[in-house]
Amino acid sequence: MAPNSDPYGMRGDRANIHPMQHHVSRSTRGKIMGERAGFRGCTIWFTGYSGAGKSTLAFALEDYLCSKGIPAYVLDGDNIRHGLNSNLGFSPEDREENIRRVAEVARLFADSGVVCITSFISPYLKDRESARKVHEKDGLKFLEIFVDAPLAVCEERDVKGLYKKARAGLIKGFTGIDQIYEPPANPDLNMKTAEFGIDESIQQIVTKLEEHGIVPDHAIDSIKELFIPAEHLDSAKAEAASLKTLSIDKVDLQWVQVLSEGWATPLTGFMREAEYLQSLHFNSAGNGRATSQSVPIVLAASTADKERLHGEKAITLVHSGKPVAILRNPEFYEHRKEERCARTFGTTHAGHPYIKVSHLTGGFVVRVLCVWLPVEIKRFGFARG
Repeated sequence: MAPNSDPYGMRGDRANIHPMQHHVSRSTRGKIMGERAGFRGCTIWFTGYSGAGKSTLAFALEDYLCSKGIPAYVLDGDNIRHGLNSNLGFSPEDREENIRRVAEVARLFADSGVVCITSFISPYLKDRESARKVHEKDGLKFLEIFVDAPLAVCEERDVKGLYKKARAGLIKGFTGIDQIYEPPANPDLNMKTAEFGIDESIQQIVTKLEEHGIVPDHAIDSIKELFIPAEHLDSAKAEAASLKTLSIDKVDLQWVQVLSEGWATPLTGFMREAEYLQSLHFNSAGNGRATSQSVPIVLAASTADKERLHGEKAITLVHSGKPVAILRNPEFYEHRKEERCARTFGTTHAGHPYIKVSHLTGGFVVRVLCVWLPVEIKRFGFARG
């Protein structure tokens, strides 16, 4: 520890220290931080050998999240040792203190609503576990990402020339050479940077953040297909055969294709009422930073169908007597035909060809999370890709 680091003599008397409570809640911070609603404060902790790619991934992730309107900030090992921890060396004791300080700073960033990204070798299991506990005791998410590059690969890269100096005896206490590294036994994510490029690695990390509710699913730069995996197709067909059905026409089937192939991402099915109104009034879809969606994607149903299917947890969509999809958690709401026509086409005149079709459809709309049967869709002449 640095001399005079406790000028007020209070380090040993915590009874005189009283933590203060914030007046601003995390929920309130979540409403004003960034361009996407919701509290997203957490810490993403990158650990691994020097040269594994921790800093590269950390700064790339920061750039990616900020470009999506999600506040993020990197605490990098080298940067921190030039300031906050400039008085620490690389002995086991100093390494422990280094990580302790960083964990506390990361917790403050996370509590403020920022996605805090740390890039530290952090070689000891107990230190990383302590960092996790600092967050979890305050109800903050902590994800440990092991940047898993073999020591030989890191030494071959040797971007900073540190391995060469360590091998020559010019640097003492260098992790992997004359100090141990304890790899995570069960990291939240294992990134093999010797096998994947930066862009692919970032998408893997963002997918993990989505799973933990840290980022919305439409923050991922990928088309979200809704096809059932081949290994589950037989069981899905069996389920479809046991459910009540709703017949759809050719146009509805074409929307099934659009949704199932991911062309309407971030939508994962026909629109809920809130999504429908968002599309009508704001020409967009999705929470936070919305995507352009000026055409509503809905499935109309008659009053009779609504009464027949009300309360069902899942429904099978049928075209020409053949099942094409399973619809889950249906939501019925008013179609608002005239408003839809006026806002979409700028007119309600019945002579408009699509408006004429619209007025012939049902008065209620079904919303579902959709699970598609691609084999059945192909039978009607649709081809993927």
